[in-house]
Amino acid sequence: MYRFMRDPLILPLFAVVAGVLAGGWLHFSVSESAWPLLSFLALSIAAGALGCAGWLRRACLALALLFVGVFAEAWHRPGPPPEIDAGSREYLLLDGCVVEPSVFSEDREQFTLELDPGARARVSLAFTDDQALSKDQIPQRLAYGQKVEIEARVRRPHNYNNPGSFDYTTYLARQNIFWTASMTRGTEARVLPGRCGSRLMGLVFALRTAALDRMERLYAGDGYTIGMMQAVLIGENSKLEKIWTENFRRTGTFHTLVISGMHVTVLAGVLLFMLRLCALGEMQALAVTAAATWLYAMVSGLSAPAVRAAGGFTLYLAVRFFYRRGRVMNLLAAVALAYILWDPGQLLDASFQLSFLSVAALGALAAPLLEATSALPARGLRSIADIDQDPHIEPKAAQFRVELRLAAETLHYWLWLPVRAWSEILALAARLVFFVFDMAVISTVIQIGLALPMAEYFHRVSFTGLTANLVIVPLMAAVVPVGFLAIFSGWHWVAAIAGWMLHVSARVADWHANLEPAWRIPDPPLWLALGFVAALIALAALIHDRVWRWPAGAAVLALFTLLLWQPWPAAVEPHTLELTAVDVGQGDSLLVIFPEGQRMVVDAGGILQFGRQHKSNLDTGEDVVSPYLWSRDIRRIDILVMTHSHQDHAGGIAAIMNNFRPREFWVGANPAPALLEQAARLHIRVVPMRAAPPFTFSGTQVEVLSPPTDYDAPAVGNNDSLAFRIVYGARSFLLTGDMESPMEQRILLDGRAGHSDVLKVGHHGSKTSTTESFLGAVNPSIAIISAGFENSFGHPHRDVVGRLRSNHTAILRTDLDGLVTARTDGRRIWFDTMAWSGATGAWSGATGALSGAGGAWFGAAGVWFGHSPLGQPPW
Repeated sequence: MYRFMRDPLILPLFAVVAGVLAGGWLHFSVSESAWPLLSFLALSIAAGALGCAGWLRRACLALALLFVGVFAEAWHRPGPPPEIDAGSREYLLLDGCVVEPSVFSEDREQFTLELDPGARARVSLAFTDDQALSKDQIPQRLAYGQKVEIEARVRRPHNYNNPGSFDYTTYLARQNIFWTASMTRGTEARVLPGRCGSRLMGLVFALRTAALDRMERLYAGDGYTIGMMQAVLIGENSKLEKIWTENFRRTGTFHTLVISGMHVTVLAGVLLFMLRLCALGEMQALAVTAAATWLYAMVSGLSAPAVRAAGGFTLYLAVRFFYRRGRVMNLLAAVALAYILWDPGQLLDASFQLSFLSVAALGALAAPLLEATSALPARGLRSIADIDQDPHIEPKAAQFRVELRLAAETLHYWLWLPVRAWSEILALAARLVFFVFDMAVISTVIQIGLALPMAEYFHRVSFTGLTANLVIVPLMAAVVPVGFLAIFSGWHWVAAIAGWMLHVSARVADWHANLEPAWRIPDPPLWLALGFVAALIALAALIHDRVWRWPAGAAVLALFTLLLWQPWPAAVEPHTLELTAVDVGQGDSLLVIFPEGQRMVVDAGGILQFGRQHKSNLDTGEDVVSPYLWSRDIRRIDILVMTHSHQDHAGGIAAIMNNFRPREFWVGANPAPALLEQAARLHIRVVPMRAAPPFTFSGTQVEVLSPPTDYDAPAVGNNDSLAFRIVYGARSFLLTGDMESPMEQRILLDGRAGHSDVLKVGHHGSKTSTTESFLGAVNPSIAIISAGFENSFGHPHRDVVGRLRSNHTAILRTDLDGLVTARTDGRRIWFDTMAWSGATGAWSGATGALSGAGGAWFGAAGVWFGHSPLGQPPW
């Protein structure tokens, strides 16, 4: 209770947070939450006026605060999204206001168009091959506040519908973006007469654009430094490539690259120091600095961390104005309360959680630890040669000063330097030791304090971050003011210094990443997450108690170890063959769980590239498939299969290798050389597979059907696909990759196209596969089609769907159903999908029809929530 007495706003914050979570769970209406709020508030006032017991008044006040959170959640709950009456293949004429001006990447232009108040579209325009991004030829640039008309295809954003997936639609909806619009290549927006928007935001975006242009000129020709500097200083990520930031993520130093409270704090500190040097009064300097922090928050895109930091600095200014002593935890609680009441949805945002938990870890844990260890002797180092200060310093600090001076006198007898010089040298050395110690404590505390969200959102806790942060944090903190000095002055030599510090930070991150173990963490179970949070709160509350802080600290360390270790088995059904098609959009990725527990991943999705090759920031292996596997506590797989080398199947293979380290890598024809080299580096056995008799594997019979032993193709093609059948008991699953009709006919001629109960339809349901004769021979009860939602290829083709329906085959589609799963115990077959709200059909054995009396119904997917590092999509 000592912590809560010193920081009285913490308990109200807990009550409001609990109310927001309860409101989101129970879905109170505004009126249903308003009357309990007013009732408990009135009871609290009445209890105080009538002199009732203090506990009764406090209980009523706590319940009132709880319903404040419930009311805030109900008040801000979004309504139904706006609608546009058009299909995904139709071109529409759209007119609106440009509310985010043009940004250019290597191959496209993007801007945000507000069609109606609160209804926006993210517009992209792909460049034609003859368009070039240069000083002399820049495509049409749209500014904030212009009214424009465009012709574009409009689509609603669509999530990857898997457990553990990032909720992209909600991420955009929080920005009032409900559509993505694609303009036709080579077209331009027609600028309409008049202006829209606000003058203030027009000025803000003009400053932002000018800063981005200045960085383009300062670092001309250096795409890496331009992209990184624009992201670090302004929060513009359009030129940022994921590969540049991967090692910062691995070493736990990614927070230095995103607009955060650190940026605002550093800039505010530098500006405040300069204003004080100009003899400006404290309050005037604080007021100017607070205004500057808000301007920076707006110029950097009103990112949530910058807004929170600006709000915190403004609150600190108010505290100083009333001559009150600011307390970190009280200030933090006040800012969190204001922010949650203004936007309750931020409570579930990764950026919000990481920002506040890091500051809370510093204020609640690191500060008391440092105060009890290094802070006291460190205070004794001031003016160490001045003996007259000794009586005015705490006894332990004074004793440390005396011992250092005695050491200086001893060194004076050995070496020629005077005692005063040795005293200053020893004091400087002690300050360096204390600085390293303080940074190590702070880094350790933050790593432990952020372990739960890091495990949940990034599936990693950095081990090398303890030392990487010691170097990278000061360097990147210096990049911010030096970089802005370069922007304001235009001096190339200042820009070169900022760029040099950025490159040194990257090298430090790269070096530490080579030492970082390949340790990824599955989703922690609910009991462990709640227990870890409770232990951290208990430690923060009891850290000043000399008796109870040790048990609380031991509990935190024990649960932290469990969070990293997680020794419990993966979520699989024993003695069951499972085939799960992961929703990876227009691609394939399958998870096979064998009856004896072995795990196989077949393909890992990817982004198809046509024409100019531009690497996407979305890695389906890392960002889509891996989170699903981790959501099931899967940390290792036994077999990784690459059916063929097309990017929509093989694009995510590298990430699966890194994250799950399979024992064997099965490949069909024409495997990708880069992936074979990676498998060799990771000591993964590569097994080329060709058509062969069945062999026993993990309680099943596996028969490879294609490619044939004599197959040879000069270039990568769909018929390279490794196709195989898995037989368990009386049931069988056939996996075909992108195998097309020529290879289907070859299998038919060889007499190996026997019946299979579950068919993974070839080539995403293209008309080039699943011929009438092949389907008749296989005669499946269930067909699984992996295809992208409203994909441009028209998959699955209507003829294929028609043939499957004529065959009375149940069709499961990842584009409509999300993740789909078929299981068998060797006799029965049952399936479930993400989109069915928990319904699962059980399939009878002989005919493949739905079993009547014997049909069991199982809960399928439930409700799943996805997240992204720092509140942003992984691409």
